[in-house]
Amino acid sequence: MKESGRKAGAPSPCAACKLLRRRCAQDCVFAPYFPADEPQKFANVHKVFGASNVNKMLQELPVHQRGDAVSSMVYEANARLRDPVYGCVGAISSLQQQIDALQTQLALAQAEVVHLRLRQTASFSPHGFHPGSPSGSGSPSSRLMGSHVKPIFDMDHMVVDQASLGESMWSC
Repeated sequence: MKESGRKAGAPSPCAACKLLRRRCAQDCVFAPYFPADEPQKFANVHKVFGASNVNKMLQELPVHQRGDAVSSMVYEANARLRDPVYGCVGAISSLQQQIDALQTQLALAQAEVVHLRLRQTASFSPHGFHPGSPSGSGSPSSRLMGSHVKPIFDMDHMVVDQASLGESMWSC
């Protein structure tokens, strides 16, 4: 992040002072965070929070935390302008839904792996099923639905513990 919104020599107002049409003082609280060459950054923050509120927030924070606060305000302002109702909560919610869907897909894939490994182990076991035997063919769900239907995944939700997976494979 730039330390100053002014050029050395000629005093150029920061983006905030330029937008607010006021003189930019040497101790301007906005200048380090809203440089003159990024006017849209302050314009968006000003539309959502208002210059007075941003000024108050920055004044109340220690100097070392102000950069992070400005980054958060810029992110929230941009999100609020894209989605006026939900703002960044909408983006977070969308990402959470994606995480949930991917976790479900992962659990299903892990369950299928367990099923295939158990089936493979059982086909090689002297006491287990043999590949050609009717009791060893297909998954439990395919036996219930008939042999003409091929299941994508056999179990809906199953979380597999990798340690118990290794133990169960070799305990037959």
